[in-house]
Amino acid sequence: MKKLTLLFLTLFLFAGCSDELNLTNPNEPTTDTFWQTQEDAVKGVTAIYAALLNDGTYMRMIPALTDGRGDDFKADTPWPDLWQVAAFNIPATSGPVAWVWDGHYIIIYRANQVLQYVPEMDVEPELKERLLGQAYFLRGLAYFNLAINFYEVPLVLEPQEPSEYNVPTASEEDLWAQIHSDFQEAQSRLPVSYNDVTGPDQGQIGRATVGAATGMLGKSYLYRERWSEAATEFEKLIDGGPYAVYELMEDFRHNFDVDHENNAESLFEVQFGSIEQVGGSVANYGGEPNGNWQQRSSIAFTYSPEGYEDFLVTDWIYQAFQQEMTVEGEFDRRLQPTIMSREYDETVYGHEWNYPGDIYPRKYTNEGLPQPELREDSGINYRVLRFSDILLMYAETQNELGNQAVAAQYIQRVRDRAGLPDRVAEFSAFSQQEMRDQLAHERALEFAIEAIRIHDIIRWGWFDDPAKVEELRQRDSEFDSWAPGKQYLPIPQDELDVNPNLEPNPANN
Repeated sequence: MKKLTLLFLTLFLFAGCSDELNLTNPNEPTTDTFWQTQEDAVKGVTAIYAALLNDGTYMRMIPALTDGRGDDFKADTPWPDLWQVAAFNIPATSGPVAWVWDGHYIIIYRANQVLQYVPEMDVEPELKERLLGQAYFLRGLAYFNLAINFYEVPLVLEPQEPSEYNVPTASEEDLWAQIHSDFQEAQSRLPVSYNDVTGPDQGQIGRATVGAATGMLGKSYLYRERWSEAATEFEKLIDGGPYAVYELMEDFRHNFDVDHENNAESLFEVQFGSIEQVGGSVANYGGEPNGNWQQRSSIAFTYSPEGYEDFLVTDWIYQAFQQEMTVEGEFDRRLQPTIMSREYDETVYGHEWNYPGDIYPRKYTNEGLPQPELREDSGINYRVLRFSDILLMYAETQNELGNQAVAAQYIQRVRDRAGLPDRVAEFSAFSQQEMRDQLAHERALEFAIEAIRIHDIIRWGWFDDPAKVEELRQRDSEFDSWAPGKQYLPIPQDELDVNPNLEPNPANN
């Protein structure tokens, strides 16, 4: 099997021009000269993936600015942007917030070029379908991230000339309709795997599959409380469904290390590599990807006590892992893969515990891995969607549809991997609200420090419930400064300044 190798193309920046002078660099590709061959089409799609490695996307800021807002994480950083976002008072002038916006619109811009030019190109038909499917998937993923982080954003569905950048803010309904449509289009075009396809992508892992599109389509329905439609998509991935090729890894830690990437539990992950693996001389800390970019993640260094130590886990989530013993009389098997602690870890990073605090994040750090920690690069792939999420989201749909007994079975499948007792009979007797509470607990433990928690809290409506807000404040004092609307990232002020048709969101107030 060969891993998807990312080719960094500067696709294709339109330079400003005037009536007097229009200079074109003959050595730089343009939209008029690039889209010619089947190889160009493949390169164009690969360039979309490259944008996933941007600092504003999965290299650092999507995890950091998302985890920081959850009740399982708290800021411990001198960087104002990080502690401000964790305390729900991030300004619209924040650089990292702008990087998130820019990074996702780079993905969208590149996908739009593929979707405009590739349909008319001479490309082998089945390969063309796969390339278009990947472009739809990645554009859908970008808009999904923008929707859950910024609430409402402009919909740009074709490559834009500079004079056409002033796209108005789309309605919430139109934005989500487009997300659903993109994942549907991707689902109809993508293979289960690339093992048996014919073409230059044969055997490549890391490219989007029909399973990834189906999972994200179901997740996007779930976020809109379209329970039946979400359940229908999840059923395609479980228990004999047409794309049921996924299973839980026996060892929870294997979902967050470099030795078990693209494993049986992973529906989609962003492909990073260490300097030794991919080289590169320019750190990928933002801007347009180029040929000298490193393909590394900075999450390990950002989260680690051996690195920047920008965040700490909260006492609440640490205690939550210890509420229920395993069948062997030990603590939840996910505790140590998620959190390192003075209480349970005699050594960390190869030395005795020498940190001032008692608990630190382990998930997505290099602790216990052979890669040196005291560097800013990490090759750990970022897992965007795991099969355990499919199982727990399916359980949620069943609870909302009144099928508590079915929900209990799928919750227990995830609990079994954690070594927790069988409580199917007990859970089956729960009321719908009791099951919601149990699911919230189960999801907090399974997905701590995975850029999911704050979005669960938002979609469950907890910020509209004073009792829930008070509960969040008890868990994490950063919620003391939360105000209505501040759960989102603000629309960047620079974007509001240059686009008169762009509307502020609730976080701008």
